[in-house]
Amino acid sequence: MAFDREALLAIRPHRAETLRLPGVLHGFFTREGGVSTGLYDSLNCGMGSSDVPETVLENRSRVAAAIGVATLMSVHQIHSAEVAMVAEPWLPGQGPRADAMVTDRPDLALGILTADCAPVLFADGAAGVVAAAHAGWKGAIGGVLQATIEAMEQLGGRRDRIVAVVGPCISSASYEVGAEFEARFAAEREEFGRYFTPAGAAGKYMFDLPGFCLDRLLEAGVAATATGLCTYADEKRFFSYRRTTHRSEPDYGRQLSVIALDA
Repeated sequence: MAFDREALLAIRPHRAETLRLPGVLHGFFTREGGVSTGLYDSLNCGMGSSDVPETVLENRSRVAAAIGVATLMSVHQIHSAEVAMVAEPWLPGQGPRADAMVTDRPDLALGILTADCAPVLFADGAAGVVAAAHAGWKGAIGGVLQATIEAMEQLGGRRDRIVAVVGPCISSASYEVGAEFEARFAAEREEFGRYFTPAGAAGKYMFDLPGFCLDRLLEAGVAATATGLCTYADEKRFFSYRRTTHRSEPDYGRQLSVIALDA
């Protein structure tokens, strides 16, 4: 699908310097530059939302055009550590149940949908392997990031060459949780308590999701950074599930984070 220059210029993804590698295309897309309206204004790419399906498909086509690829794919995300190895395209809404994708095939863009969870993009430019992962707290503690790295190694990736970026997600300043949440992490590993700081109310903590994800990547032996962008605080640029919940709104949009090998 062809778009005029003005339409594509309205889409302004964040790009990470460490992922600006030869042969690698990527972008952490915002909610700006699409055609959705109302709660979904405007670049809602979530097939699981109650937005008009044709509108969502057009938004996804705009993202693919902005990246410069023919095919954009996403999985049915289930907050797991499941990784899909991508060798050929599938139709929108028909992806496997998984929370990460890995490929060594050019022109197959891997897209992760988020609205507070952490999107993580990976690349080994020398091996020609890229990956994208959805890391909510369940997936992050469940090992989705480590599983993604292992899947990249199956296609020839090497930990000492892989670079990863934790994209826009909810920040510690906006992520209040209860004592049972903190206890679950502490039960997994005692040192995980450092990702929680006391909140104003008794028995409440602020959880550092991007910090947790970043440290898991570094611990796994890959070079990793984070964008530092908060989806909850920046309403102009990002959709946020928690912000929608606090406002008792009926639904929310999802933004895409995308990586691909150039054809």
